[in-house]
Amino acid sequence: MELLDRAAAAEYASWFKALADPSRVQLVELLARTGEPMSVGEIVGVMGLAQSTVSQHLKILAEVRFVLAEPDGNARRYRINTNCISCFPSAADLVMGKPAPAKPGESC
Repeated sequence: MELLDRAAAAEYASWFKALADPSRVQLVELLARTGEPMSVGEIVGVMGLAQSTVSQHLKILAEVRFVLAEPDGNARRYRINTNCISCFPSAADLVMGKPAPAKPGESC
């Protein structure tokens, strides 16, 4: 039996860690459902969290490329990275012993 290589395992672990907070899961859901870039203020308005909390969650999600920041004047707007989000179910399947069609980095 061949194990998942260490680099891929580390990449997948970072994805699971990024989603290990319920607010971050909700934030990913919000951005995925809206399908449009949102400002931190707009996200705060929907989620009811403090601006600093939303910013910290966005930072963590951006580090694993689940969200992308786009400049908008002096501010930033955040959108879902559909390429990486589409890889996540495959990663979960692979970790659970099912074959996965994509490896991290190939389409993320």
